[in-house]
Amino acid sequence: MKAKIQALAKNIKSEVITNRRHLHQNPELSFQEYNTVKFVSEKLQEMGIDLQESKAETGLVALIKGKNPDKKVIALRADMDALPIIEQNEVDYKSQNEGVMHACGHDVHTASLLGAAKILNELKEEFEGTVKLIFQPGEEQLPGGASLMIKDGALQNPNPEAIIGQHVMPLIPVGKVGFRAGMYMASCDELHITVKGKGGHGALPELTIDPIVISANMIVSLQQIVSRGAPPKIPCVLTFGDIHGHGATNVIPDEVKIQGTFRTMNEEWRAEAHERMVKMATGIVEGMGGTVEFEIRKGYPYLENDEQLTHKNRARAVDYLGEENIVDLDIWLGAEDFSYYTQEMKACFYRLGTRNESKGIVSAVHTPTFDIDEDALEIGAGFMAYLAIQELTEN
Repeated sequence: MKAKIQALAKNIKSEVITNRRHLHQNPELSFQEYNTVKFVSEKLQEMGIDLQESKAETGLVALIKGKNPDKKVIALRADMDALPIIEQNEVDYKSQNEGVMHACGHDVHTASLLGAAKILNELKEEFEGTVKLIFQPGEEQLPGGASLMIKDGALQNPNPEAIIGQHVMPLIPVGKVGFRAGMYMASCDELHITVKGKGGHGALPELTIDPIVISANMIVSLQQIVSRGAPPKIPCVLTFGDIHGHGATNVIPDEVKIQGTFRTMNEEWRAEAHERMVKMATGIVEGMGGTVEFEIRKGYPYLENDEQLTHKNRARAVDYLGEENIVDLDIWLGAEDFSYYTQEMKACFYRLGTRNESKGIVSAVHTPTFDIDEDALEIGAGFMAYLAIQELTEN
C-alpha cells in the first residue's frame, strides 16, 4: 500500500502543483472563500467525489467511502483562507488579488488535501472505512472557522474517530515532517484597550491627563503578569503590537488605542491572567487620572495532540519517509484553530517542511516573501493519504 500511495503521489505531483498555484494566484480572506470553495468542489466532482455538503457558508465536507464504510471514520482537514498582505514574490503564480496573499500556506494545505483525496479515491476499493475531508474557512480570524464548522455539524453524520491536519513549516527543510505529542500550541486572545485622558498642548502637560504616559506605564506594568505572575513551566507571552495616540510633536491626544495578544497553555492560568490584566490596567490608569476600556476577545484554545495517535503517526512517518526525515518539535506559542478539533476527539496536527535554502526559499509565514519548495506537495498529498489509510486499517 505504501508503494502504491508513493507512486500515485508522484504521478499527480504536477496536478497538485497546478492546483496550488491557482489557489495562490486567487487568494481570498477569511470567511470570503467563495471562489476557493467552488474550485475545491469542482475538483472533487472531477474525481467523482459527489458526497459533499456545504458548512459554515464557505466551508465544505466531502466523503470518500471505502469498503464497509461504517467500520471506521477518519477526518482530514485543510484550511483555505489567506491574509491581508501585499505579495512581494516575483513568480508566475503571484497573487492576482492585490493586498491578499497566501502567506501562511493554506493554498498548500488545500492543494495537498485535494491530492490526498485523489489518491484515496483511487484506492477506495482497497481499504475499509470512510475518510471525511474537511475544507475549512477562516482559520486566520476569530472566532475561527473550525469552531463554526463544528457548530454546523462537520464532525457529525458520520462522526470521525480521529482527525489529522498538517501545516507548512518554513523552518523545516523540504522532505521532512515534524511531530509533537501532547500540548503543542498556545491559546490566543486578542486585547483591545482604550486609555482615555484629557488632551492639550504638549508644552502645558499640567493642564492635561496624558494618555500616552499613562499607556506607557500600563504596558510596562502588564508585562509583570508574565514575568512575575505566570506559574513555573507554563509557557506564556503578552505582546502589544499596535498603539495609536493620534497626537503630534506638540499635541497630547485625548485617548490612546492599543491592541495586543495574550497566549498561554493552561486554561486556569489563562482565566486568572485575564482578571489580573483588567484589574492592573484599571488601577494604574485610574490612579493616574484616566479611564480605561479593556476588552479581551477570547480566541482559540490551546492545541493538544493526542499522545497515542501522534506517536503512531510519527512511526508511520518513519516508515513512509525514513527516520532521518522526522523532526521532533518544541512547544510553540503560535495559535491554530485546529485546536477546536483537538477538544472534540483524538487529533494529530503535524508540520510539513517547505524550506530550501539553496533555492532561497527561507521566508517565514505571514511575510510578503513567503513561498515553498513545491517538492513538499508530493509529500503533503501522499503522506496524508497514507496516514488516513493506516489509521483506518489498524485495529
